[in-house]
Amino acid sequence: MTTVWAGLATGAIYSLIAIGYNVVLLASGTFNFAHAQLLMVGTFLAYTGAVTLGLPVLPTVLLAMIGVAAIALIEERIAIRPLLGRSDSHGTLITTVGAATILDGLAAVIWGREPLTVPSVLPDRPLDLLGGTVRPVDLVLIAFTLVVGVGLHLWSRHTLTGLASLASAEDRDAASARGINVRLLGVGAFALAGAVAGVFGLLVGARTYAVFDLGHDLALFGFVAIAIGGSGSQLGGLIGGFATGLVYAFAARYIGAAYPQIVVFAAFLLILFLRPRGLFGAALERRV
Repeated sequence: MTTVWAGLATGAIYSLIAIGYNVVLLASGTFNFAHAQLLMVGTFLAYTGAVTLGLPVLPTVLLAMIGVAAIALIEERIAIRPLLGRSDSHGTLITTVGAATILDGLAAVIWGREPLTVPSVLPDRPLDLLGGTVRPVDLVLIAFTLVVGVGLHLWSRHTLTGLASLASAEDRDAASARGINVRLLGVGAFALAGAVAGVFGLLVGARTYAVFDLGHDLALFGFVAIAIGGSGSQLGGLIGGFATGLVYAFAARYIGAAYPQIVVFAAFLLILFLRPRGLFGAALERRV
């Protein structure tokens, strides 16, 4: 059971990346490859607040939340908005990859290239739970990720703003003609995704350290999670992230530390072969 807890804690981080991808994708139809870097910046801002400035937990979380949300808004303004409405749909993919590279470089310059230890907000003594051991911070990370993922899923399906986001992602021109402010939805989606990444910076950093290249692996496994669960589905991204973490943990435990990535991508390819739109993705019908 300890392996299960470890896999769920790791999978919670992958789920957070998939959730961030989906928040922006559902509202603006844009895939933000730099979202993992936003979470990375969140861990550094959490370190800055908790260690460098010596702030209590709540101000540290607010610092990371506001800081990352502001960075996400800057990214939207510079890397996304100038390309909206153009016929080339791949332009934003290139600019978000560029934004990710810039954030990696800035993090290395500002905080250095060595891993920084983010202090845990909870006692480090493991808990015995359901036949296994789990750190309190990992348990909170799992629980909060579930709450955020399910909450955003319900929001996107059962609120006017959430449904407007779905309409905007499907056809921006038609949604705009119906009176939906598609630009405001896109800006709000980036701010929301950044704020969520910042809020979790303290919890994620306590598990992974704050290091400038953290976003690389997180982006990759977050993409696996969203592909397995189905792009555009918050519930799918949530489950896909946890499933990816569990596969990784069991592969490391029973096959060897050198093989988890191979096993994860083998499962990823198998699912895409059987269900190209993911486990929770739905085929779209269009008139031609």
